[in-house]
Amino acid sequence: MQTESTGIAVFGEALVDDFLTEQVVGGAPFNVARHLAAFGIASLMITRIGSDDNGAMVAAEFERFGMRTDGLQIDPQAPTGRVIVERSAGNHRFEILPRQAYDLIDVDAALAAMARCTPGVICFGTLAQREATSRGALRALLAATPAMRFLDLNLREGQVTERCVFESLHEADVVKVNEQELSELFRWYTDTQPPTTDMAASEVQLACSRLMQVFGVRGLIVTLGPRGVVYFGPDGIRHGASAQADTGALVDTVGAGDAFSAIFLLGSTLAWPLATTLQRANDFAAAICALAGAVPADIAFYEQWHTRWLAD
Repeated sequence: MQTESTGIAVFGEALVDDFLTEQVVGGAPFNVARHLAAFGIASLMITRIGSDDNGAMVAAEFERFGMRTDGLQIDPQAPTGRVIVERSAGNHRFEILPRQAYDLIDVDAALAAMARCTPGVICFGTLAQREATSRGALRALLAATPAMRFLDLNLREGQVTERCVFESLHEADVVKVNEQELSELFRWYTDTQPPTTDMAASEVQLACSRLMQVFGVRGLIVTLGPRGVVYFGPDGIRHGASAQADTGALVDTVGAGDAFSAIFLLGSTLAWPLATTLQRANDFAAAICALAGAVPADIAFYEQWHTRWLAD
């Protein structure tokens, strides 16, 4: 089933998380694009992979989710993006390798692919902007479309400069951050740094409003894990969603934010009420936390959500 849509373009990294004993396809933007495809949204994933075994794994995911491939670029020399993940008790250590294929997204090929899509939304993050080539390609795409800009900040230690964050915020219409990222934005761009433990506190709301005014952002989403989510709109209007529904035992939180972003974009595309969109996005993110990995291994996982939300 293909849901009617003006289309969503997703820009950024598609990569392989290498756990040494197994390899899993990932990348925050690619996770978002795969979720959208599973819900029948016409999404265009603009990324670049290498001509190697890891690239073949990524390409297989395009096929598994029935995604269009005109935004998928193949680099003849650079390797497919790879992140080395070391598991330890209660924690993971990530080594994000430099100079990967997603750092080299070609601007002309990207513009040509987007011209065939005419998206209503363009979704992007910051990791794929660490190199000038892909950063320039993104800037050209943003300049070429009036589409709503959704920024999923996804700060990665040592990978993203404050300058990149500053420029990305100026490009965005709606921004999604977690608590830690919000605190970092407060530190960089406001005169105060209130604790985020109480998002209803007046000083937090004032700081969020200040951020939105400085960067011309129309919506600021702050995900709070098991505490839910809050959304700051124009003129300080605040909405929220309750704590995540009990959808199963917690397995890991990998990909929860990407799942939230995908359903927020789905709801925006299908014109769901904001409160409905936030709650559904929150519930879906909780369900992903009950799975191993950021994206279900079995596409049948999505059937229950189709039945609940898209039956009409």
